[in-house]
Amino acid sequence: MEDLVIRDADVVDGSGAPAYRADVVVNDGRIVSIVQEAAAAGCQRPSAMRELDAEGLVLSPGFIDMHAHSDLALLRDPDHSTKAAQGVTLEVIGQDGLSYAPVDDRTLAEVRRAITGWNGYGDDIDFDWRSVGEYLDRLDRGFDGRGIAVNAAYLIPQGTVRALAVGWEDREATPEELDRMRQLVAEGLEQGAVGMSSGLTYTPGMYAADTELTELCRVVAAYGGYYCPHHRSYGAGALEAYEEMVALTREAGCPLHLAHATMNFGVNKGRAPELLSLLDEALAAGADISLDTYPYTPGCTTLVALLPSWASEGGPQEILRRLTDEESAERIRYDLEVTGADGCHGVPVEWDTIEISGVTDPALGAYVGRTVEDSAALRGEAPWVTARRLLVEDRLGPTILQHVGHEENVQAIMRHPAHTGGSDGILQGAKPHPRAYGTFPHYLGRYVRELGVLSLEECVAHLTSRPAARLRLPDRGLVREGYRADLVLFDPATVAAGSTFEQPRTLPTGIPHVLVDGRFVIEDGRRTDVLAGRAVRRTPV
Repeated sequence: MEDLVIRDADVVDGSGAPAYRADVVVNDGRIVSIVQEAAAAGCQRPSAMRELDAEGLVLSPGFIDMHAHSDLALLRDPDHSTKAAQGVTLEVIGQDGLSYAPVDDRTLAEVRRAITGWNGYGDDIDFDWRSVGEYLDRLDRGFDGRGIAVNAAYLIPQGTVRALAVGWEDREATPEELDRMRQLVAEGLEQGAVGMSSGLTYTPGMYAADTELTELCRVVAAYGGYYCPHHRSYGAGALEAYEEMVALTREAGCPLHLAHATMNFGVNKGRAPELLSLLDEALAAGADISLDTYPYTPGCTTLVALLPSWASEGGPQEILRRLTDEESAERIRYDLEVTGADGCHGVPVEWDTIEISGVTDPALGAYVGRTVEDSAALRGEAPWVTARRLLVEDRLGPTILQHVGHEENVQAIMRHPAHTGGSDGILQGAKPHPRAYGTFPHYLGRYVRELGVLSLEECVAHLTSRPAARLRLPDRGLVREGYRADLVLFDPATVAAGSTFEQPRTLPTGIPHVLVDGRFVIEDGRRTDVLAGRAVRRTPV
């Protein structure tokens, strides 16, 4: 007797092909049988220990979040409904060049401080790993050895690797240091990482020259991984930054996946077709390129990320020292407000677009939900004075929303055949970006049902088989016999993001069932106690 039969589902199988009606049978974590039009055919219908009536529901592969920041959340929160309730069955973490492996004691302390705004400081986490393999093993164990809420794949963070081998200084790596970085990347890939990420507007990753990145990408390519850069500008130099990444990875022979591939700030309004033309030319010439986006216009990062790179040299403690030095602080202000800091993508900061979304010190909670400009006006001071105070008093902890995107760019990019879905969901703060809780149902509800930007079949392919192909996962991303039973059932008439900018932690509607490895993690719209997620390791070449 099989475990489960899902009866009369409208199967959207992830390939982009038209939906069909079928009974789908699951046993021992895999899809063992698909019987199309079973009810109408008059044949013997499959049986199982449990039957689920899926009348009116779409059955699709589980969604793959290609850009997630759940590196500590997966170990902190066994429920993790943030993603499970969206139908996400796999997250790709280790993003933007900064995460928690590989590290030594010094680097771990520095990284924890540097990305407090992304993941919290981690006082509640036992950092009992140092290598990539040990971190993946920790994910496998999860809670009491039972696992984690959803699956996770890991990218080696190039900034962390540079911090470990070189430090936080703005200088060229020595030949010995470059060899050490190559070794660290190779070891991480051997231990199961699926590729390498960079944060080229974040320190210390931004200090790497193209020659250094190319050499590391050669290692990634040799192991069958891919390179996922947050490139050097999404603002004034966006197109040039995209061109740089395409050229670099082609030189290295490495597949390229462009992280949160947006065209933001006023200088890029309506310029998405230029980006897509660049990508189409490269693809036609033989490049291997994919990208991810979230279906919203504002971005989200940390307040400290806006600072010029020179102000961040030396790491978090040096940033705080410069912020408390009047002469250095004035230089920072000038670069931000007049020149356009590289941390702010070469565009002079507009404080009325910078909304504080979270702080680590509850005493500063009054700033959350207000723009820096509004908070400064209430205090009767200049916006930079307010921003500087927040950075110092919250020890670089504030997260922000940047209201700098353009809807026409968002829609144009999501239509591209190389597109996949990624939430870029930062879970910290009292008022996080709603993309953390709503990206995948928002695609299905707003951009499929309401706006018709994508067909249902095409959208599901963007969220399932395309990311699975980029990750080189041979048995995920499609509803196929023999594939893993990572599945989601949703109502196409009601699926929607519950999260809004006003109420960002609201869970979605219209997704009653989610299975990871054939086990219900969401059942009848409620989170079960199942912990079926594990680390998903690189498929050997």
